[in-house]
Formats: sequence, structure tokens, C-alpha cells
Amino acid sequence: MKKTFKLSHEKIKLPRLVDSIKHEVKKYIKRERRRELPDDADFWDFDCRFGVDEASSEVIHMAEINKSISWAESEQLESFYLEIMAKPRRRNKTPETE
Repeated sequence: MKKTFKLSHEKIKLPRLVDSIKHEVKKYIKRERRRELPDDADFWDFDCRFGVDEASSEVIHMAEINKSISWAESEQLESFYLEIMAKPRRRNKTPETE
């Protein structure tokens, strides 16, 4: 998902709009996790970027998405850019200590 979200609407108030954006992001992540994994992967990992626009976006952790959206709301931005790309990953096994 590569999308620029607008934080203004003529009929929808800002808190409701922010909630709908967070719900859309959550729904997208849930849908991507349901996809079938390749044979050499254990789970779906996500590369996330957030910024005022695509050119100024920075890498963020997936757990920081809601915080970033709330930050955009508190800064009263007109719009923000969010990119979430799914990639299959394999878990690293930790060596057993004796």
C-alpha cells in the first residue's frame, strides 16, 4: 500500500477521519497476513515508511504507524504519506545455550 491520506473532509470530522484511516491500515495488514506464504518463509514482515509526502518519508517500525498518524493529526497536517510493503521472512533461530 502506497497512499497519501488527506486529513480534511467537508462532512467528516477529523477524529472520525483519523479512526477510519487507522482502521483501513489495520485491515490492509490483516489481509496481507492471510496471503499464502512461499515455501521458504515463516511469516509476513512489513517495510513501512511515513512522511508528509513521498519524497520526505522515513522508515518506521510497524508498531509506530498509529503513533505517526496521531502525530500528523496533532500537527494539523493536511495530508500524509504512508507506505506499507509486505515481504516474506524466515525466523532466525537462536543458538541454544547449555
